[in-house]
Amino acid sequence: MSNPHVSSPGGWSRRRFTGTLTAATATVVTVGGLNVLGANDRVRLGFIGLGNRGDQVLDAFLAHADAEVVAVCDLYQPYLDFAAAKVEKHDARPRQFKDYRRLLELPDVDAVVICTPDHWHALQMIQACAAGKDVYVEKPLSLCVAEGRAMVEAARRHNRVVQVGIHRRSSAMCREAADFIRNGGLGKVTVARAFHIQNEWPAGIGSPPDAAPPTDWDWNAWLGPAPAMPYNPNRAFYRFRWFYAFSGGQVTNFGTHYLDFIQSALGHDAPQMVTALGGKFAIEDNREIPDTLEVLWQYPGGTLATFSQFNANAAAADARGVEIEIRGTKGTLYLWGNGYEVVPEATPQLPFPARTPLDRSADGKYRASYRKWIEPKKVSGNTDTEPHARNFLDCVKSRQRCNCDIEIGHRSTTTTLIGKLALQTQSLLQWDAQAERFTNNAEANRRLRYDYRAPYQFPA
Repeated sequence: MSNPHVSSPGGWSRRRFTGTLTAATATVVTVGGLNVLGANDRVRLGFIGLGNRGDQVLDAFLAHADAEVVAVCDLYQPYLDFAAAKVEKHDARPRQFKDYRRLLELPDVDAVVICTPDHWHALQMIQACAAGKDVYVEKPLSLCVAEGRAMVEAARRHNRVVQVGIHRRSSAMCREAADFIRNGGLGKVTVARAFHIQNEWPAGIGSPPDAAPPTDWDWNAWLGPAPAMPYNPNRAFYRFRWFYAFSGGQVTNFGTHYLDFIQSALGHDAPQMVTALGGKFAIEDNREIPDTLEVLWQYPGGTLATFSQFNANAAAADARGVEIEIRGTKGTLYLWGNGYEVVPEATPQLPFPARTPLDRSADGKYRASYRKWIEPKKVSGNTDTEPHARNFLDCVKSRQRCNCDIEIGHRSTTTTLIGKLALQTQSLLQWDAQAERFTNNAEANRRLRYDYRAPYQFPA
């Protein structure tokens, strides 16, 4: 990337003056050669990527008085101006950049927040760690499994605090629900299901033709390590998620949130095997990802998990319209973005009777032996991003690992990435989570990484 755009930081606001005065009197402790911020210090942040999700995450950080946004970076000037004006209401106007490397050079940036398209996450996160910055990086963490492992190694090598933006890890409601399941509240869990349902038929995202690159931002810089290809309006900004060069599709976009919760509830960080079926069955647009998809994973101890993507029909998965359901022998937990419900099972205490025309009394005894093991429960809550931002800020100061530490985020993203590979290779894949390799498919193993476009180099 080139042509960084830098503007004056502007004047001092009362809030920034107060924060600076506090910082001047805060305690700085040295631990293992690292300077650790005092409890009253502000964390100076640089934001890289300010589109749809970047704007949402910016709001989540601005909600906290100890978050000071000193620099912002994006290729698109209107996004930069919009973010800078928003930040200025809280602090001085931040410096603006179009080249993220210039932002990483700033000595007064303690941590960076990366909300760029998926294909940029690995390079930017690893370079930020090497520059001595802590990192909040959006999900899905990576575009392929090998990138994710390189990101974990970079965080550990440079001793950086890293939070992956699977923000439900910091939702009190989700943590409570996962703890309840993991501690046996539903009994033995045999099935977990997750859903992404919205009707995009018939036009979907449309089929605009390829066109000349825009003149107000740099298409080649946006592509970065991705393969060179013609500009198309659907390949940029939010709709990049419908194209495999930039995203794993909705299974990595929404599925990473859902499978992360499921894995937390099960107490596992990886499945044993995965398969998938689906395709572009109904919608006439230029997407590459499916409009209809079913992914099936099997976990140790005997649990099936599914991700259902129905984008040509919007009927709810059940009468509750849930995002996730977890089925156990004692009951079922239904989860939405604003709450969860536990519904007890009524189970028989007698073995299932043999049916016979000579004696019907066994049926009556069987039905009379039903009992409920747990109590029903309804809990309200939310899955807002603010608590996740709060956890990151706290961990930058304490040097503790975050609620969604880089290893957790990598494992949850990997689960969805291998689901994508099962679809692309039309396979039942057996997964060795320790080696991060498939044991039964050489082609799928080759797809665990990809070649970056020159001059970009895949992280070692």
